Amino acid sequence: MQRHGYKGGLELAATVDYLFGYDATAEVLDDWMYEQVTERYLRDPGVQQWLEQVNPWALQAMAERLYEAIGRGMWANPSPEACATLEALLEQGDAWREGVERGSVERGGVER
Repeated sequence: MQRHGYKGGLELAATVDYLFGYDATAEVLDDWMYEQVTERYLRDPGVQQWLEQVNPWALQAMAERLYEAIGRGMWANPSPEACATLEALLEQGDAWREGVERGSVERGGVER
């Protein structure tokens, strides 16, 4: 996926969305599956750095979707490490978006 850049990141995020949708409708995922997706897609430093560079929106979308799975009880027992990763990414995303919007206004862009 990495050789596809932005689109590769989008495909990873789509995979997380598909898994979430399957679990929401058919209850087919176990906790270990969510844990492994988080480990491979979000906790791996190389993958995380790549996503931050090529498609930070995909990184945020995955963190939000996995956090939603916890909130809905679909991922009943996430590890403390997974929770910490998701929370850190969500905080980072909030700061990033605020910085983008603030920077846009300072450069004469349209405020959102």
